[in-house]
Amino acid sequence: MAAPRFAFRPGLSNWLGVAPFFLFVFFFLILPALYIVVGAFRAPDGSFTFANILGLNTTTIRNAYWVSIRVSFWSALIGCLIGFAMAAAVVFGALPKGIRAPLLTFSGVASNFAGVPLAFAFIATLGPAGLITLWLRSEFGINLRAWGFNLFSSQGLILTYLFFQVPLMILIIVPALDGLKREWREAAEMLGASGLQYWRMIALPILTPPLLGTFALLFANSFGAVATAFALAGPQLNIAPILLFSQIRGDVLGDPGLGYALAFGMIVITGLSNGIYLWLRARSERWQK
Repeated sequence: MAAPRFAFRPGLSNWLGVAPFFLFVFFFLILPALYIVVGAFRAPDGSFTFANILGLNTTTIRNAYWVSIRVSFWSALIGCLIGFAMAAAVVFGALPKGIRAPLLTFSGVASNFAGVPLAFAFIATLGPAGLITLWLRSEFGINLRAWGFNLFSSQGLILTYLFFQVPLMILIIVPALDGLKREWREAAEMLGASGLQYWRMIALPILTPPLLGTFALLFANSFGAVATAFALAGPQLNIAPILLFSQIRGDVLGDPGLGYALAFGMIVITGLSNGIYLWLRARSERWQK
């Protein structure tokens, strides 16, 4: 006698497994975002106003956005270059196969390592009294501060962000590199193409959408980071997330309405970056299929 076969039919019960995910997204992503959008256009008396948005047009806020954009751009660009080189070495290089799994495991951990622990690690390593700073000074007479390096600056913040930007790039680009079919390279070699010509005319055009998409994702990832920047440099670093934090937390000079407007601007910038990433990723997946 054949065993009975059970099949799930389309219905409400099939959605119960993913219900916690949708509840989490609704209560912790959609509702807070809507609350911020409403707050950006609400006056203290509850009426509708554009004063909060117009209040963004000040020198301090414009500079904060510009510094945040610059830090995000360079951390994303450098992270993409280093991460791509490491991923290509693992996928196509002559490295031992046992290196790939530990690298991807470390990348999965490091891409989520941020906030106070990351800031403390860099302060203890490259701060004014950090381990490497004192070692370079005592052993080689190299004074990083005299060379213009300051960990508590935008350059130091870029360096710190690379700790999670590079691993995130590796995690995203490795599947794209795995998607490059061996037959494409063999066909190019049979037609007389060199390795450089293969990368310039075949591989890189195919990888351009995921590369640009990952750059947009890394940009958004850096632009929205606040815990690491605040723990590393505090209010002395004028970037948009720290300025937002100081406006909303209720200081004497705090302005919650202006804080909501700052957050609304950050939502627009990160939303555009993530939208570009999703669009380019979809194009890349269609091409590889």
